[in-house]
Amino acid sequence: MSVLNRLNIGVVGVCGQVGRGGRMVGVLKSIPPIRVHALCDIDAEGLAKANEKLGVPELYHDYDEMLDKSELDAVFIATPMDLHVPQSVAALRKGLHVLCEVTAAVSIEQCRQLVAAAKASKAVYMIGANYNYHRHVAVVREISMRGLFGTPYYAEGGYVADIKKIAELTPWRLKWQLGVNGIPYVTHNLGIMMQWMPGERVASVCCSGSGHHYRDPRGKPYTAEDSCTMLGKTTSGHQVVIRSDFLSNGPGMGVYNDLQGTEGSYQSPRRGGDVHRIWLSARNKKPEWTDLAEIEEEFLPEYWKKAIADGSNFHTDHFQAMAFVDAITGKAPNPAGVHEAMDLTLPGLISQLSIADGGRWMEVPDSRQW
Repeated sequence: MSVLNRLNIGVVGVCGQVGRGGRMVGVLKSIPPIRVHALCDIDAEGLAKANEKLGVPELYHDYDEMLDKSELDAVFIATPMDLHVPQSVAALRKGLHVLCEVTAAVSIEQCRQLVAAAKASKAVYMIGANYNYHRHVAVVREISMRGLFGTPYYAEGGYVADIKKIAELTPWRLKWQLGVNGIPYVTHNLGIMMQWMPGERVASVCCSGSGHHYRDPRGKPYTAEDSCTMLGKTTSGHQVVIRSDFLSNGPGMGVYNDLQGTEGSYQSPRRGGDVHRIWLSARNKKPEWTDLAEIEEEFLPEYWKKAIADGSNFHTDHFQAMAFVDAITGKAPNPAGVHEAMDLTLPGLISQLSIADGGRWMEVPDSRQW
């Protein structure tokens, strides 16, 4: 398919404390040929109120009903994590393209179900790894693709943010993030790292935690240990280290990622301070940091340059939606298909098995072999 005049999308998961789907409606509307044709949420009152501003033609309170009755070409799934696979599978079986929020699945069995459905469908499945489109992430990726880091052999990162209060307002987070030990939400870091280490996949992991130091408002300790660290080995023997901490008190550090190669290194700022630092031996023989902003124009991808030149107020979600359309039309390869989704999901699931088994090293399945 090379030409697409209209892409009717249904958005599921519009209301709630986060309301990710509702926030995405405006983004999706701004990307031709997308037409947001239907919204779905179990909160009937909230959905009607939200649609006073969103102005979408059709509203549904049952996902299967939306798939059966609405004239859709695709769905955007922004529901709790445990619903991602059943809703993705249902859409794929009807031949609808799927753009799904992270993570792809909450169990290995769900992963197998999703891969089987994606293989059996002619529709496009894409995981919504929007962090991959951040400006600095795209620049560092281009630098890596040009070989200026030499061989990238070590990546370190984390996601550190206190979500105890917001979890009380979104009960699924209590179960699927704070109610799971290990690292259930590894995609933001791992998606970036694998872009910077082209051709790699995390092949084995081990995981350990820092113990339990916090209790929920009911006085019970959280299932998740406060700060969990996953150590991973890639297919070439390179190393990745990821810290996940949604419980520790303090301002947090947000999502951060560092990279070390034989000929260069990069260090991202933590939330609230500093700059993006880079050192490339080809540019500076002395081991001194440079602000990434000083060289980013040379390595900025064309889609970012075009958005800047056009004065577009685009951000990561816009670029992700554009990539989804390009994958459907065949204009460009799918950047985050079902196997890439598994590469970003399975290591976290295996980390949960590892931490339960005393931190033992365990192999990560390769969905391409299923």
